[in-house]
Amino acid sequence: MFERDRHAYRRLGWATAFGGFATFMAVHSTQALLPALAAHFHTSSAQASLALSATVIGVAVAMIPLAWLAEQRGRVRMITLALTVGGALGFVAAVAPNLQALVAVRGAQGIVLAAVPALLMSHIGHEVAPDARGGAMGRLIAGNTLGGLTGRLLAGAVADHADWRLALASVAVVSMLCTLAFRLLVPPSATAAGPSRSLADLYIGIRVLARDRVVFCLCGLALLLLGSFETVYNYLGFRLLGAPFTLSPGQAGLIFLAYIAGAGASVVAGRSGDRIGRRWIVAVGLVIAMAGIWITLVQQLWTVLLGLVLVTVGFFAAHSAASGWIADHVAGGHVALTSALYQVAYYTGGGLGGFGGGLAFDAEGWPGAVGFVTALLAGCLALYLIALRDQTPAVTPKIRR
Repeated sequence: MFERDRHAYRRLGWATAFGGFATFMAVHSTQALLPALAAHFHTSSAQASLALSATVIGVAVAMIPLAWLAEQRGRVRMITLALTVGGALGFVAAVAPNLQALVAVRGAQGIVLAAVPALLMSHIGHEVAPDARGGAMGRLIAGNTLGGLTGRLLAGAVADHADWRLALASVAVVSMLCTLAFRLLVPPSATAAGPSRSLADLYIGIRVLARDRVVFCLCGLALLLLGSFETVYNYLGFRLLGAPFTLSPGQAGLIFLAYIAGAGASVVAGRSGDRIGRRWIVAVGLVIAMAGIWITLVQQLWTVLLGLVLVTVGFFAAHSAASGWIADHVAGGHVALTSALYQVAYYTGGGLGGFGGGLAFDAEGWPGAVGFVTALLAGCLALYLIALRDQTPAVTPKIRR
């Protein structure tokens, strides 16, 4: 099965990195454009945020069914098709005549791209030997992170000098180039498509896992956690454009550089979790994020940026540890399905929470957004404590063959 040389592994690692880069660049690019979209379409910040929420919810809704289907049709072919169609929809979004059309196209883009994150990880698992898998997975995660960051920064910078339409078109061009790089680099698959399984088997697995209290609580934590995080990054730009900060759109877009600190926090959290336990890292991350969001209330730019870095570090630490905790909790071969459920909850929270945070921001300004984020993080802490107290063993779904 694993009869590849190291050169092929490196090619595969870089190919998946480009695939992740293209996906997360397309999904998150509109986050830096929300103030520009609100101004252009003369709408509220919450309504403008639907251009991002629709994409994230599209990913959440379609991820499991599309990944299930694509595994049986050939991973490389389906990833290439999804990336190509997703990139093309980026160009369509750039010429949307109104906000409703933009939201619809962005939702379709999320649905099309939904299978890519799960399939890229699955492809590495099938194609790369265990002793080389870490390097390939590291390149994929780096591509995901850099893609999301680049999409936000590129869109913000172009919008600062042109408009949001050219910004989305620019993102689509880079996304298509990354898709081409993926296709040129990815080696031919060494494994066949997966065995056929019925949707009934998939449903049984989901139903049984959902009854596990730890799985349920950690999925709920993921939902609330990304909802709080998206609220901060969706609406802090609106605040920084106004008094007393009055930054330009390009300057406000630089807040996404805080993701670099978050990426470092993920690494530190992973190593620390191995030593002292992932459960405690979740708690520490949530407390840091709670402290950070309250610091952003101070009317000084450096203090706001400090609070943002703390929120980002806390979020990435808690998310990294929680995803590891849920994988440790579930037995054997059902880690993949459990991780998929966690990601569905995670992206659903990003879509719904980001929009809900906009309603709070429109009603009460930044203090309203801070109150909303505080409530979500408090919910995370409550779910964490319930999961921490549960000592029952994981339930393993019995999938029919």
